[in-house]
Amino acid sequence: MLYLSTRGHPDRKRFCEILLEGLAPDGGLYLPESYPQINATALQRLRRTYRQGAPGGYADLAFEILSLFIDDIPADDLKAICKKTYTEDVFGTSEIVPLKTLEAPNAKAGEPGLYLEALSNGPTLAFKDMAMQLLGNLFEYELGRRGEELNILGATSGDTGSAAEYAMRGKKGVRVFMTSPHGRMSAFQQAQMFSLMDANIYNIAVKGVFDDCQDMVKAVSNDLEFKRKYRIGTVNSINWARLLAQVVYYFAGYLQATEESVPKPPGPRDSLAPRKEVVQKVSFTVPSGNFGNVCAGHVARMMGLPIEKLVVATNENDVLDEFFRTGVYRVRSSADTHETSSPSMDISKASNFERFVFDLLGRDGARVKALFGEGLSKTGKFDLSSDPAFADAASRYGFVSGKSTHADRLDTIRATWNQHAMVIDTHTADGLKVAHEHRNKLELRGGPMIVLETALPIKFAETIVEALGREPDRPAKFEGIEDLPKRVLVMDADVAAIQTLIARECQAA
Repeated sequence: MLYLSTRGHPDRKRFCEILLEGLAPDGGLYLPESYPQINATALQRLRRTYRQGAPGGYADLAFEILSLFIDDIPADDLKAICKKTYTEDVFGTSEIVPLKTLEAPNAKAGEPGLYLEALSNGPTLAFKDMAMQLLGNLFEYELGRRGEELNILGATSGDTGSAAEYAMRGKKGVRVFMTSPHGRMSAFQQAQMFSLMDANIYNIAVKGVFDDCQDMVKAVSNDLEFKRKYRIGTVNSINWARLLAQVVYYFAGYLQATEESVPKPPGPRDSLAPRKEVVQKVSFTVPSGNFGNVCAGHVARMMGLPIEKLVVATNENDVLDEFFRTGVYRVRSSADTHETSSPSMDISKASNFERFVFDLLGRDGARVKALFGEGLSKTGKFDLSSDPAFADAASRYGFVSGKSTHADRLDTIRATWNQHAMVIDTHTADGLKVAHEHRNKLELRGGPMIVLETALPIKFAETIVEALGREPDRPAKFEGIEDLPKRVLVMDADVAAIQTLIARECQAA
């Protein structure tokens, strides 16, 4: 399995090379040369492998999916990494990503069911743990094998940072320099990150918005001399390994929401014809800011997982919803990026979107480079509305979208509590609101709708109190976290300053 850049760089690399590299040398993102295919027979084999709720079932599924993309780690080692990562001790349940039923399927009424896929059982109570825990173990394995060190530079709007830091703290050969927008995360999110005192963890609060942090990370990654000298890697979802880990829970969600395929009974005119299997489809709704979470669903669908629709749910920062409605991708400035009650989605420049556009445009690296390189830097937007490829986007790739506001968020949190006695976080509420909008449309009546839960509500307690008049439940291990001492450096959005910090700390080590 070889990987290429979305911007057409001629080099082809193997998995462990891009694991430690992040961006490609031309600033593009890595994707496999082709997506491995899962047919109906292979899907049934994965169903038997998964064994929902059985100890090790999710780890076994992860190994099977990852093995299709990783051929430069011995199988026994990769299996051991998966077994070490996806355990009940780490994720609190043997199911790892259980489905929560909101509305049970009703065959007589033609209602296929509505579910939440619980992705927030990890150490930092957010879906980012699903990939970050694996990434930490992959980094430690590969660095140990090479006898090297890695300086991870990341950007977070809330959940990536804490998930990365909890996954990397104490790991041999790894330092983490995590940037975040100063004052824009919830108090709980800030406390999770800034209270860590591990020597290999550095928190940097940047005066600006998330996109300023992300631009700094990309600028450092594009400084090839500095990147090579100080071994700069990334844990943001521009890192293919992290996105790959997220593909696994789409398979797990599908396998939980569907039953084993059965032969279709022959009709009166084809009683002698061979029976065809009925392939069940599902749809996923995904709260999305940086497009990484839903891009993993795109990869799963390209592999052959029977996904009918991928529903992209945005908040007031609706750059993705605007594109899927109009074909125009228009990046907002820092001043025009709204500060919302679903802050992890306060993003107006979706890095992973480039991966989808690469597929949408027939994997034309030169055109993608023109759009995302020169194009966005000059005009801040591009327009594919008249391109035939965009006209086919929904039918070929399954994407539809919608938007949620603060008022929608409050209404959805209240309705979910009143109807299901379940408290959901603000980002999941955005997803559920948009899922309801699309679920009753004709094209979605053929299968279950699965909404990806993104975090536990305690991370956004202020809005939960506004909606319900009560504090959400808090895991005992996080009692009093906001009162712990904090270690954080506040700085301007200055690329040279972050490079100076990295160089100084590396030289002092």
